[in-house]
Amino acid sequence: MDDESYNNIFKPVIQCVIENYNPTAIVLQCGADSLGSDRLGCFNLSFDGHGECVKFVKSLNIPMLVLGGGGYTLRNVARCWANETAILVDKHDDISNEIPDNSEYLEFFAPEFTLRPDLPRRVDNMNTKEYLTAIKQEVIENIKLVKTSPAVQMQPIPNDMFDLQDLDSQRRENVDPDKRNKA
Repeated sequence: MDDESYNNIFKPVIQCVIENYNPTAIVLQCGADSLGSDRLGCFNLSFDGHGECVKFVKSLNIPMLVLGGGGYTLRNVARCWANETAILVDKHDDISNEIPDNSEYLEFFAPEFTLRPDLPRRVDNMNTKEYLTAIKQEVIENIKLVKTSPAVQMQPIPNDMFDLQDLDSQRRENVDPDKRNKA
């Protein structure tokens, strides 16, 4: 899965979610395991492609809680989150791609020493445009079938039919003391 393929699915699906459910807040979990060269992930997103998803959701102007997430190439997880933090605070264009040489962690970012290096692909993108279009359409149709926002009900939990403490207290009071605790 590359940047173009991913964003051609991500943006229309998120737009459909917004139109159908009209959320008042969004929790965006930004797992870095979808980056190219991740040790366990099998996507090939670049830092810019991954960040484009954050830019898109931010452009919706709905309050967001943005969380980090998975990622198994630690130097790229740090790069991803730094890049997306810059996007969220509107400083993406102001931050140099070069990692400062006075950083005590500089050696972790070798050999590129950059915030957004090109990432090698671990897996070929075998997804055809037709296949991805069919998946996108099916997801959008399924979203439209769910008429209410999936959520946890926010209402008081009704009391139990029996008050267990009262039942236990009654049971203890009605026991013949001469018959209690005999083996």
